[in-house]
Amino acid sequence: MRVVLALVKYKISIAVTFTALTTYIVYSGAIDAGIIPLIISVFILAGGASALNECQESKFDAKMNRTKNRPIPAHELSLSIAYIISISFIIVGLGLLYFFFGLITATLGLFNIIWYNFIYTGLKRVTAYAVVPGSLVGAVPVFMGWTAAGGYVFERTAVYIAFFIFIWQIPHFWLLMLKYAKEYEAAGFPTINQSFSQKNLKRIILSWIVATSFISISIPLFLDSISWLFFILIFILNLVFVITYVRMSIGNKELNLKTTFASINIYMFIFMLMLLSYHLI
Repeated sequence: MRVVLALVKYKISIAVTFTALTTYIVYSGAIDAGIIPLIISVFILAGGASALNECQESKFDAKMNRTKNRPIPAHELSLSIAYIISISFIIVGLGLLYFFFGLITATLGLFNIIWYNFIYTGLKRVTAYAVVPGSLVGAVPVFMGWTAAGGYVFERTAVYIAFFIFIWQIPHFWLLMLKYAKEYEAAGFPTINQSFSQKNLKRIILSWIVATSFISISIPLFLDSISWLFFILIFILNLVFVITYVRMSIGNKELNLKTTFASINIYMFIFMLMLLSYHLI
């Protein structure tokens, strides 16, 4: 079980499931029986996609300290068994989505598999800017949760939340890439610090963080009946988030990648949790 959980990257799969769960509740405004099959099916599908990614990149994972202890490079699972697990998870996840929520939600899940495993995974070997189209992978679960609850896929609230997740992921992934830049480069992956100085990189990431914050505080344009108190809380969250990054990156001091990476993840989690809580109260 430990090996399988590691193969399916259960922490990332939980985060994907949380995103779909949030938009399900935002649309339905309640916790109902549909949440259980949504959690199970999205987690299984996300786990299958992650496992397939580990199969595809196992030879590169073996070259990086961060990933060399994953099940395949650590020889805890053979590549063939890992492929069987990943494909089984994908088939079961898609089947559950179709059975419980219909063709649209299942199709979105299939699209995400194709985009993640057969487009983004290949682009990572070509360009450091693969994270831009790759960020679509994190946005699609927003539509999965929304349509699972019965919403129209291109409704403005769903598009808004998906766009927020899309923009947020770009500085998120670039900070991760910066943190492990030498390992990525040793494994043959291009990184953005090969093209920019540390000073310019801090500016680039700041611009994406400001963009993420701007999308967040534009929430009254996309959600109906937003209270002033809720908007003020969102505004305070973003103010703290931007100031925190500026304080850590100002001047010539080296950017604390561990703290910055943690703060941007905490920010996203709090924002999504606020959205979820607001539509339950």
